[in-house]
Amino acid sequence: MGATPNIAARLQGLAQPDTVVMSDATAHLVEGYFTCQPMGTQELKGLARLWQRQGKRTAAYELLAPVYNWFTEGFDTADLREAKALFAALT
Repeated sequence: MGATPNIAARLQGLAQPDTVVMSDATAHLVEGYFTCQPMGTQELKGLARLWQRQGKRTAAYELLAPVYNWFTEGFDTADLREAKALFAALT
């Protein structure tokens, strides 16, 4: 299974009944057509860590980089410190 279906399956698993969960990139594409509410950081870094262990460093980096670089604050939180360490290990 490729990256896109894997990410889509993880996002689908986050959705509550009668809701849709989408990536930030998709939310930007539908802006103006739908009202979207940010959910904050979700556990996609677990997928990046799995790919890192499987030797899929480029895929892990490409998954984590846009999410991590989206943040402008909160870098002292545990999640972003952990993501930063993983990001550094992938570069």
